[in-house]
Amino acid sequence: MKRSTTSISTEKIMSVDKPSNRLERLIANSSSSFILVGTFLLLFGAVSLFYFLQPYFEKIYLERMSTAWGITLMIAGLSLLAIKVGFLVYILSLYLRYKVIKSVSNEELPLCTVIVPAYNEGELVYKTLKSLVASDYPHEKLQIISIDDGSVDDTWQWMQKAKAELGNRISIYQQPENKGKRHALYRGFNLGMGDVFITVDSDSIVKQDTLRIMASPFVVNEECGAVAGNVRVLNRDKALIPRMLNVSFAFSFEFIRSAQSRLGSVLCTPGALSAYRKEAVFNCREEWISQTFMGQVSKIGEDRAMTNMILKQGYKVFFQRTAFVYTNIPENYRNLNKMFTRWERSNVRENLAMSKFAFGNFRDGAKTGTRILLLNQWLKMIMAYPAVVLMLFFIFTYPVLFLSSTLVSILAFSSMQALFYAKKHSSSEALWAYPYSLFYAFTLFWITPYAIATAGRSGWLTREITKEQIEEKQIEEPRVVAVSS
Repeated sequence: MKRSTTSISTEKIMSVDKPSNRLERLIANSSSSFILVGTFLLLFGAVSLFYFLQPYFEKIYLERMSTAWGITLMIAGLSLLAIKVGFLVYILSLYLRYKVIKSVSNEELPLCTVIVPAYNEGELVYKTLKSLVASDYPHEKLQIISIDDGSVDDTWQWMQKAKAELGNRISIYQQPENKGKRHALYRGFNLGMGDVFITVDSDSIVKQDTLRIMASPFVVNEECGAVAGNVRVLNRDKALIPRMLNVSFAFSFEFIRSAQSRLGSVLCTPGALSAYRKEAVFNCREEWISQTFMGQVSKIGEDRAMTNMILKQGYKVFFQRTAFVYTNIPENYRNLNKMFTRWERSNVRENLAMSKFAFGNFRDGAKTGTRILLLNQWLKMIMAYPAVVLMLFFIFTYPVLFLSSTLVSILAFSSMQALFYAKKHSSSEALWAYPYSLFYAFTLFWITPYAIATAGRSGWLTREITKEQIEEKQIEEPRVVAVSS
């Protein structure tokens, strides 16, 4: 069968980020092999150490069990383990019953508005818009809007280039100043003519059938208020961190969100790819744009906030596993921890917000599953500080026990993610679940406690404007604030 030109165009867009230099590939492969071998030597070494030092650990156990404090700690630890295992079994049972909502025909597809907010993305926004136009969604039912949120780089020029090439397939607008992603989306919601809004990050590439898969649940289920897409890592071949996170993302979306979708309660529609019923958005857009937390205007976590407000209206939120979007993620540690800190701060705010309605009669039908999901979120927050205290205690009192037991736990948990990824995608790539768990456990464990302590801060962190950039931008010629088809 002959492939369509649209499909070929999409593949070309996605292929631009693959490494072309053979030497770079060779060095990267050698480095990857070294990291994987080192990881497994460390983990299996820990298993051996745990086995050979069993008498020593049993002695410590007996000493601890002879004190009231030790007994209390043991009971608490076993109880938490039982809760987590029970939760995973529950999630597994939901996942096994998950089904993707099939795409509807062209005639049934709703009028759809795609909104692409952009800030300091450069050429990436051009590639994003090209991939959207290459979609197989009926042209007459698709409106694509991109909004430059006061970028200080050449983002606007790339948007103009896309406009020149794509013509009336897209409309581009420019904010007079940087006001944040939430305000750019708000403007897009107000400009949109569709019955369904789909938001796509400006550093992301969608597959040819992604938009129609995202829009279909709104047609077949009147209770559907929002849909989450399946986020994969676009730059996974460019650096170690994206390669590791690609496996973690697959587990987070395809396992966790699939289970949440079975309850109609996906807790967060990702910024990279989400869809919303227009009526649901309009019911809460003013509350959403003016949201505050601890006296500060909320500038982060707009995706989780919108999801919460839609769930609160009684709508259901689903996940479409086959609606793929490929997005860039940080390639260095500094930007990665900033991204995670931003996510965790918004989780603190939204867990509090969700608790105000989740235990009431917020929707018809079963609500217990949604409440269990929220309680699991709270357990992670509540245990953040006790876990750090216990970690420090064991590091200073029983360092060998701490290190070996931690590594054995990492091996067990990572195996679950690795097996899942190997079954769904690639056996060789699945091995990256192990170094990522090591990386997170020893370098990112502090994120949640820190985010809780600084939850009132709302800076974007990863794309903040420097004073020099502001001054440089101010001397440029006045900009046009809107260009449309």
